[in-house]
Amino acid sequence: MNSHPSESAEARRHATEPPSRQPERIVALVVVGLVSLYALWILRVDGPSHAPPIVAESATAVTLLPEKVPLTTGEEPIAEIFIRAGCPVCHTIPGIPGADGRVGPKLTLGTTGPQRLRDPSYSGQAETVHDYVVESVLEPERFIVSGYPSRTMPAWYGSKLSALALQRIAAYLEQQTDSEMDR
Repeated sequence: MNSHPSESAEARRHATEPPSRQPERIVALVVVGLVSLYALWILRVDGPSHAPPIVAESATAVTLLPEKVPLTTGEEPIAEIFIRAGCPVCHTIPGIPGADGRVGPKLTLGTTGPQRLRDPSYSGQAETVHDYVVESVLEPERFIVSGYPSRTMPAWYGSKLSALALQRIAAYLEQQTDSEMDR
């Protein structure tokens, strides 16, 4: 037996563990993110809600349907607005931690926005990049960026973001540029 009396049980246990669990953690986080996105997709608003309304207790009862509760109010820090809205799952967004998604286009609208507005296949009404961002959230099928599939961006975001959150998202994205494309 090659075991030394000074070798502790703790050292023997560590010797049998894999050297790194980091890849497993990353895979787990990606799976959790995708499951969350799928749950949001399933819960999207397509018609009347089957969930019971939330009723405020007051002299005049007000019905608040769950699908009308915003994902974010717009008062949060900008990174939190993007994260709560789920944008980082699909998009790469400069300055937003963890926003390195590849399902949708990179959100550097300071660079790509003017190009998209001039694109012959653009069928929207926006005349500014800010308005283009708002329109893209409210009516995502108005313009599909070349190389990306249609019907990928959820159409219900417009009803789940507060007006302030949408305005802050648009103001942030219209300032983001891709320095490689600017050269």
